[in-house]
Amino acid sequence: MAQKLMTAAIQKQLPALYATEETELEDKQLICKFFTPWTYWTWYAIEYDPQQKLFFGYVQGLDHEWGYFSLDELESIQGPAGLRIERDIHFKPIKFSEVAS
Repeated sequence: MAQKLMTAAIQKQLPALYATEETELEDKQLICKFFTPWTYWTWYAIEYDPQQKLFFGYVQGLDHEWGYFSLDELESIQGPAGLRIERDIHFKPIKFSEVAS
């Protein structure tokens, strides 16, 4: 069975979209981490809208940038040999300053 990317516990931890707008970038809390096991792409979620299934967070891919990404899109991506995007089940919320490069 595939791992759930979103759980009720994680959803409770994530502030609503735009809730952290006044927070300095380096102080924003990265609540959960998603990654592709076959590439270097990583998504860190800091806010979430459950109706739209839309996150706001920090993405490390071709570039490192802040932006929106959808749960539906993360769940639909399929890599080689059927690999899927995974949630880092050992990830603990940290400040952005701890991952900024």
